[in-house]
Amino acid sequence: MIESKLRAANSSVIYASGGIESKAGGYKYHTFTSSGAFLVTKDTSAVECLIVAGGGGAGAGHGGGGGAGGYIALSGLSLSVASFSIVVGNGGSGGVYNSSLGLQGGSSSGLGSTALGGGYGGGHNMIGTNDKNGGSGGSGGGGGNTGYGTGAGGSGTAGQGFDGGTGSGGSNWASAGGGGASAVGQNNSNNNDAGDGGAGIAWLNGITYAGGGGGCGGNAGGVGSGGVGGGGSGTHEGGGAGATGTINTGGGGGGARNSHGGSGGSGIVIIRYPI
Repeated sequence: MIESKLRAANSSVIYASGGIESKAGGYKYHTFTSSGAFLVTKDTSAVECLIVAGGGGAGAGHGGGGGAGGYIALSGLSLSVASFSIVVGNGGSGGVYNSSLGLQGGSSSGLGSTALGGGYGGGHNMIGTNDKNGGSGGSGGGGGNTGYGTGAGGSGTAGQGFDGGTGSGGSNWASAGGGGASAVGQNNSNNNDAGDGGAGIAWLNGITYAGGGGGCGGNAGGVGSGGVGGGGSGTHEGGGAGATGTINTGGGGGGARNSHGGSGGSGIVIIRYPI
């Protein structure tokens, strides 16, 4: 009886199901950490939605950080009664030492918009002469360091993320950070100190998403920190594989020195509306 009165008093309330449902601060949230369906059973407006793609895998060898997954924040949406497909992208695998480059993250989509997966970080002598360059995506992967040439950062996508940093060639082997949702990945400041990953963006729930992965450090230099928003940190000589981006943030993986690159973090889709 009480619920029926509330519905009559507030005709803008949406009734929907899907994802992990919760309530906080006068809003209902539907959080999708994996793909599913969002079922709207009553027309409404004032819907807000966050879409974050999977982060890119970092480079191996002397690897650049992976780019963050694309970040899209929607507001003021009006939804009619319907079932909406929600896709949550996986993080891209990190590069395998002396074998392969990392992979671009998977795209996420919902309510008519698609965020692109983060670009992979550049590597060193994995598959050919251009493997030092970071891949493009929602945010671009950081350039690797080959010792004989500049590793270009991958390009980010306008409205979703920023470019990866440039990895300069040099015998100390430091590399660049991947781009994030709010900032470019840093270049390695010299051939010894790695570039940090670009920072992400805090959404309406107060959590920051889509930080870029840090680059690998040189012979005796500092490693690249992951960008705030789930980016994984890089490693230096003897430090093992790069850190994995945090799950369900779209963070890029951390670059590795003479080891495997870190994988990107999976994406997320969140829908909220006033109740």
